[in-house]
Amino acid sequence: MSMNQTLETIFSRSSYRGAFEGTPVPREDLTVILKAGIAAPSGCNRQTTSFVAVDDEALLSALKQIFPKPSCQSAPAWILVFTQEIEGVDGHCYHVQDYGAAMENMLLAIKSLGYETCWYEGNVRNCAKEIADLAGAPEECRLVCVLPVGVPADPLPEKKVKKAFEERAWFNGFGKQE
Repeated sequence: MSMNQTLETIFSRSSYRGAFEGTPVPREDLTVILKAGIAAPSGCNRQTTSFVAVDDEALLSALKQIFPKPSCQSAPAWILVFTQEIEGVDGHCYHVQDYGAAMENMLLAIKSLGYETCWYEGNVRNCAKEIADLAGAPEECRLVCVLPVGVPADPLPEKKVKKAFEERAWFNGFGKQE
């Protein structure tokens, strides 16, 4: 299989939970990352996902008090991901799929720009309202994820071993090995 830059980024990306260098993430790079999130598909085009990039030292310091994950403590920038539960034209709400697609786009953009990150979602639930309030989010927007962004200071971890292709993907039917 020949690899292009997009595929190389997909296959090389992994979650980084180490420390970050103090190098700031330029606003231009944060803008590209946010635009990658905005470019993601959205169910019924409801565009339920919103983002706040945080590079202000005072706001970062306050956020780090609320969400003291070790890798977040040294990150020079954070991206806060918000969702709104808006029904589509078919009566279903696709906000989880929307922010999932946006997150993947941003994870790949972050990696391709030479930065690292980790998708924090479950750990954010207990302090989501407090973070959302600090970010000035409207009441209808719920914080669902935090991405610390920066240049890694520690060696990248070994990639986690994925289950074999044959255990997770098939052609023409579940479990078929044609």
